[in-house]
Amino acid sequence: MKKHITFLLVLVSIVANANVKMPLLFADGMVLQRNKEIPVWGWADANEKVEVHFNKQTKSIVADKNGKWMIKLSAEKAGGPFELIITGKNKIIIKDVLVGEVWICSGQSNMEFQVSKTVNAEKEIADSNYPMIRHFGVAQDLSGKPKDDLKAGKWEVSSKETVGNFTAVGYYFAKKLYAELKIPIGIINTSWGGTNVETWTSREAFQKSEDFKTMIADVPTLNIDSISKLYARQMKERVEKIQGTPVSTENENTFKEPTFNDTSWGELNTPSLWENQPLGDLDGIVWMRKIITLSAEDIKNKATLYLSKIDDEDITYVNGIEVGKNTQWDFKRVYEVPANVLKEGQNVIAVRIVDNSGGGGIYGDAADLKLTLGNKTIPLDGKWKFKVIVVKTSLSPNSYPSLLYNAMVNPLVPYAIEGVLWYQGEANVWRANQYKKAFPLMITDWRTKFNQGDFPFYFVQLSTFDEFKGNSKVGSRWAELREAQAETLKLKNTGMAVTTDIGNAKDIHPTNKQDVGLRLAAIALNNVYGKKQVYSGPTYKSQEIKGNQIILTFDNIGSGLSASDNSQNVKGFEIAGADKVFHSAKAIIKDNKIIVSSENVPNPVAVHYGWADDDTEINLFNKEKFPASPFRTDNWEMITANETYKVSK
Repeated sequence: MKKHITFLLVLVSIVANANVKMPLLFADGMVLQRNKEIPVWGWADANEKVEVHFNKQTKSIVADKNGKWMIKLSAEKAGGPFELIITGKNKIIIKDVLVGEVWICSGQSNMEFQVSKTVNAEKEIADSNYPMIRHFGVAQDLSGKPKDDLKAGKWEVSSKETVGNFTAVGYYFAKKLYAELKIPIGIINTSWGGTNVETWTSREAFQKSEDFKTMIADVPTLNIDSISKLYARQMKERVEKIQGTPVSTENENTFKEPTFNDTSWGELNTPSLWENQPLGDLDGIVWMRKIITLSAEDIKNKATLYLSKIDDEDITYVNGIEVGKNTQWDFKRVYEVPANVLKEGQNVIAVRIVDNSGGGGIYGDAADLKLTLGNKTIPLDGKWKFKVIVVKTSLSPNSYPSLLYNAMVNPLVPYAIEGVLWYQGEANVWRANQYKKAFPLMITDWRTKFNQGDFPFYFVQLSTFDEFKGNSKVGSRWAELREAQAETLKLKNTGMAVTTDIGNAKDIHPTNKQDVGLRLAAIALNNVYGKKQVYSGPTYKSQEIKGNQIILTFDNIGSGLSASDNSQNVKGFEIAGADKVFHSAKAIIKDNKIIVSSENVPNPVAVHYGWADDDTEINLFNKEKFPASPFRTDNWEMITANETYKVSK
């Protein structure tokens, strides 16, 4: 009997090990890239013969000594549905397979942003029955080393029941492509909010880069548990150095009390995410406090506390009394203050904030951070006291480089694709100048890994967002990041969608993703699919100084330059002399050039256009209604010139 049991156990073990296994990306409802070789790969026993059948093709291969195998099917025309059949010692049948166009969609929160959150979402969801549009959602995951397969993910067919969770930019892009091409469109959504470009770049790319090889040499190659422990220790030490006090929950119950002395605490600019301040990429628990002084007349009125938005969770106290709490990171906090809580003299607002991942802290529009007392408004923006009491031991995507490349990109390689759509940069504005090297490095890295030539890589230039009140006078990180994105167009087969006119200065996540998708689609339709059309707004070419005027010429003017209000006067131009002080300028369109001047600058040398975090007012377009990209004509040092990517030590 024992011999029979032993034999059965051995037999079960052999069968279990013999099964051919496919990556999660190869599943029912998938879309394969047309007109290119189609890599199909997986795992089996060492030296096991594997046969792949698709449409009229049958190819076979023997797995290597590690059990890995890959077959390249010949290029197929658009069509389907087909079955993809993989046979080893077992058989896998993948059903409802289409052949068409496949695009990877990646980046941070504005690519992650879902259809259900966009403007007119209800109408869009009602019109989403497109069985030829398929979406693969890559589950968010981290890894210290390149992974062979994804944590999770599945293909879904566009419908009212599914489309709400699709990447909005990717979906609206796909919808336009399908309307024009009438062939299957597959979008692979691998994105994560609040992430920097370095986490999406492979270790090998950094090692080969003169600019980053020293940095990556100091980053250990460890499993995720070891990296987590190392990160937690380093983060705790860094935070304690910044705030000057231990990271501890000791006496936390007294922090809400008005009598507590917070003079030893550090200060944060508010509203603004921690990631954009010296506190940096912190996940954990932080107390923030603000003292305000009220008169006897003030406290007679109904009081309402507005705390803009808080990422992620908060419990808010006034003078030790809880007035509200919320767990929605993108929800505005509006709390009624009960009668008799406020008092004449000093009052304390204390907020206990839990940040689980990504951005953290009080953020949003400064106008939404206030206390109203009847008709009186007391602004609450500015410096707030803070104390970190808990540092999360789990990693965030930005803790170390390559974490997301390893877990969320490497498993996709070498799936056949047409190209990549990218929306990211917000997390890199503090080192915008270095983005000129980091972003092209990542693009080149992906092209190398996928080994499909210089495939199209189209990205979205950052929209307007008034995060730091940056402008030409004090410098603008957002403008500098936009410039870095524009300079990336020097790379072959890249394209950029300008979004200056469809953003929201008070919201880092503008809800008009339809036009973003359409502008990316316009680039693809022109460059890839032969639908010749204007797909870009004006881009700065050169300047000529004539007396007190600077005359600007542009590429990509389409059928002519235009202001959005159809006048000959355009907004958003500034001009400076050798003193580097910029003044608002008069700018007119003449012969498809822009003539810029200011009575305050008799001897001009440089022009800025849209050089601000908030560039809402700029209005230069071409007649095809594509906006001009912001630019500068000088090469004076930027405020992010010396900011570089550093790994916590």
